[in-house]
Amino acid sequence: MSYAGQNEQSAQRKKRRVPDILARKGAVPVKALTCYDATFARLLEKSDIDVVLVGDSLGHVMQGGDSTITVTADDVAYHTRCVARALRTPLLVADVPFGSAGLIDNRLFEDVEKLMRAGAEAVKIEGASAEICSQIRRLTTHGIPVMGHIGLVPQSVHALGGYRVQGKSDEARERLLAEAQRLVEAGCFAIVLELVDEQTARYVTSNCPVPTIGIGAGNSCDGQILVLQDMLGMNLDFKPKFLKHFAELENVITNALSAYCSEVAERTFPAGKNNERQ
Repeated sequence: MSYAGQNEQSAQRKKRRVPDILARKGAVPVKALTCYDATFARLLEKSDIDVVLVGDSLGHVMQGGDSTITVTADDVAYHTRCVARALRTPLLVADVPFGSAGLIDNRLFEDVEKLMRAGAEAVKIEGASAEICSQIRRLTTHGIPVMGHIGLVPQSVHALGGYRVQGKSDEARERLLAEAQRLVEAGCFAIVLELVDEQTARYVTSNCPVPTIGIGAGNSCDGQILVLQDMLGMNLDFKPKFLKHFAELENVITNALSAYCSEVAERTFPAGKNNERQ
């Protein structure tokens, strides 16, 4: 499949870059979605999406796993390369996988290089420990844009005791704000707030100079992100409280599959010459 035909349409819209996302703070909300392949990237290119994330959520969506921990830098790089071939306008961000950030060795920098060479225009890193912020500062100092991620960080789900709302207490609220401030000081241009108490998300957003992008964190953030397949309703059994199914493609697809199977079984597809005359 060739994607050259969409270049003219893409040229009619302004390419989203890091300064454009920064300028959205307190203004027009940032619209973000995940993506893992060229087919969906082509469709996202026809929308007004600002940021596309090749998330380690591919461990769930593409690989069928029960966590993101098994996802590798090679996995993310492969899917980033697929998306980059069809995406022109949104800012393309790639997730740094589990085990890369916060370690003493140079693994993070090797993995980030791999993701950037695959076509990423920025990377997202979970956590805000002193070690991670030091590494983020090193990346941003060398011109690599970094998006932070705090609140529920799936790569640390075992330490957090499961997928629970974060920031419910006053102490937790101040801790999240302190984490956001450390990420800003390290040079992050935006911060994802995942599964954060709505009041806490509003508090952090109002005291954070860079855009916050929420998922399960209420509507006070400077933007929103969802997993593409989730918001399209491709698994209707998955319905956490924060998720809205903007379509129910599971039903559309299964109905189409049933129709195909029926027509093949009945020999009405493909239509033969006799059927065409009728």
